[in-house]
Amino acid sequence: MKMTKRFLAGLFALTMCVGMAACGSDSGNDGEASSVKAKEIAQEDKDKLNEVAQNKLDTTELENKTIRFLSHWDINPSEGGVVGADLQMFWDTYDGKIEYVQTTWENRYQDLAKMVMANDSPDFFSAMDMDGFPKGAIKAMFEPIDDYVDLDSELWAPAKATCDAFVFNGGHYVAGIQSYPQYVCVYNTKTIEENGLDDPAELYYNDEWTWSKFTEMCTEFTNQEEEKVGLDGWWYAAALNDTCGVPLIGLKDGKLVNNMEDPKVAKVQELMYNLGKNDVFFDRASNNWSIRGDGTTGLGVGTYQTLFYPVGLWGIEGTPESVSAFGDVEAGEIMFVPMPRMDDSDTYWVTSRVDGYLLCKNAPNPKGFAAYMNCRMATLSEADEIGRKQHIEDYKWNDDMMKMRDEVIALCNDHPLYDFQEGVSEELKTTMETVRQATVLTGGGATTWTQCVEENKASVDYLLKEANENIQSEPTAE
Repeated sequence: MKMTKRFLAGLFALTMCVGMAACGSDSGNDGEASSVKAKEIAQEDKDKLNEVAQNKLDTTELENKTIRFLSHWDINPSEGGVVGADLQMFWDTYDGKIEYVQTTWENRYQDLAKMVMANDSPDFFSAMDMDGFPKGAIKAMFEPIDDYVDLDSELWAPAKATCDAFVFNGGHYVAGIQSYPQYVCVYNTKTIEENGLDDPAELYYNDEWTWSKFTEMCTEFTNQEEEKVGLDGWWYAAALNDTCGVPLIGLKDGKLVNNMEDPKVAKVQELMYNLGKNDVFFDRASNNWSIRGDGTTGLGVGTYQTLFYPVGLWGIEGTPESVSAFGDVEAGEIMFVPMPRMDDSDTYWVTSRVDGYLLCKNAPNPKGFAAYMNCRMATLSEADEIGRKQHIEDYKWNDDMMKMRDEVIALCNDHPLYDFQEGVSEELKTTMETVRQATVLTGGGATTWTQCVEENKASVDYLLKEANENIQSEPTAE
């Protein structure tokens, strides 16, 4: 069994490459199951996958072997691409096929609504962008997975906390394989060393990576005249708020809740306001309301002018050339940690995103969907070090980065924290853009959290009440 685990750990690294390579592709097969020539998995590896399937899955033959996937990217491998372990298992165990129904990023929800209303539903849809739930449940574009995926089974036990985070109106909506960090705090080790600052990674491992230490470092480093700032990027407002462990928009007992008046939120927002008063943020107001330079992600970190840059791991998951804005990864300059913990807390909260899928309303083949989700779970749950090969060989990550990657993934799976402010409605999304920036707005525009709550809570409450009480039984066009 140990050999099988080691095999899958390496093989699943290739699985992660498939979706990434396909993302954003304009190529498609217009409704046909994939027939391109992909790199085949070795026969001995197929045999090991079959062993896992026989031990973990219900291998009963599917009546309908094809499932339809609506997306702007294809799960199936591209020409010359690598077949993922989960897809190989689905092929070999069920003779399954995934039919790619192509759409665009901009039109994916409109196309889904039209297909469901026309009784031509696809089977499944990606939940990974964190903007489909609970909106799709409210608008009757998706349906609960509980009748098809046994979330109480041993197979799904590792993902129980993740799936439980996506319960709405009494049902589980997302087959969430795992949680993945939405934000980490990226920094340049040369900047830390040359400025005589404590290494955040060492502080974290010593459980000393706190808000007070974070504030002290940002303040000490910042020199606006030299264009040196403690924080930059588009995402630090959301990342900082969630360090309190309470998202601005959450779910409780299957209903959306507004947490703006939560004492923990009020406390962290006061810290954020005071951080801004220390002038540690890059002044977007002086740069046409954009981040440093031309808006390239990470710009300023690699030139040793920005101390901390909250961003998803995706920001540094690429070839050395593609992440050079953060520094020289092969020289060991790029490093990251979780966002700091609150001084009075013992938990490092990591904002999470889900690796999972939604079952479409009136899906023609829900059993096929469940079979593929079970294949994903069977391969993933055995893979203790997902993607290590790609990160080490292609991205040139060092041992310290790999160790910290394991840490942050473990943190967000141990206690996943999801914020649903972009997954309810366009009206709420627009309102929350103002709310989450209120205490950190540069150019003299920041307000206290008390003022922000007074000005925005009522409208947020109304939008959430409307969402909770107007759950549709049939979809309507967006």
